[in-house]
Amino acid sequence: MRVAFSPCPNDTFVFHALVHGLVPGAPPVSVDFADVDVTNGAAERGEFDLVKVSYAALPWLMDQYTLLPCGGALGRGCGPLVLTNDRSSGPESVRGKTVAVPGDRTTAYLLFRLWAADDAPAEIVVRPFHEIMPAVAAGEVDAGLVIHEARFTYQRYGLHSAADLGEWWESTTGLPIPLGAILARKDLPVSPAELAKHVRASVEYAWANPEASREYVLAHAQEMDDDVVDQHIGLYVNEFTRDLGTDGYAAVDALLGRAAAAGLVPPVAIPRLSSV
Repeated sequence: MRVAFSPCPNDTFVFHALVHGLVPGAPPVSVDFADVDVTNGAAERGEFDLVKVSYAALPWLMDQYTLLPCGGALGRGCGPLVLTNDRSSGPESVRGKTVAVPGDRTTAYLLFRLWAADDAPAEIVVRPFHEIMPAVAAGEVDAGLVIHEARFTYQRYGLHSAADLGEWWESTTGLPIPLGAILARKDLPVSPAELAKHVRASVEYAWANPEASREYVLAHAQEMDDDVVDQHIGLYVNEFTRDLGTDGYAAVDALLGRAAAAGLVPPVAIPRLSSV
């Protein structure tokens, strides 16, 4: 089974057991590591059997894939940040500016568009997420939309957080923020429910044996400090990683429903897959 997810610590932590044959009954897998902007496009082409994508990309993917209720990134206090070189804040900080974003179908950019609906930037440029903070610091762009471990490291670049889109989302909806989803192809010989069982077992193995995945996580952590790795896992691997539950599905519906109402994505219904 061909699997794709990012090299970020939360993904390698979650999928270590599945990748290394430590989940009884799970099919063998081969792994492709890629940033989420890459996997969003690859999933639209049907290139992977099990794939981590942005929740914002789901309206273009649900004809081929089923959303699994586990393994993804969804939570509180973990939203994207809008960073600048100055002390400006709020949506007006990006009005008429050039903003770097990590992908045009990422959840981060969808949240940004909802947040800055009345304060449109002059230009949006797509950059790999690890290039965004250096670009803002160098003055190549006026602002940057950052994800992942940038929450813990942006001060090292002398940057200012103009907005925490997670805080904005939670304050306006009361719901957690849906970031990354795990999808399974509908035409696999293994059912989505069975795959969900295996992914959940991989999550539970990771929690029960946190040191087992350490070498694997650090090998792919893109030069992160150990403390940043630990913060990253602690923030993005949480109860919603094990099971979306009522609040998780409500958050997905709210994000995609609001975006569809604003004309930013096609309307889509997300079927619930029963917990196993």
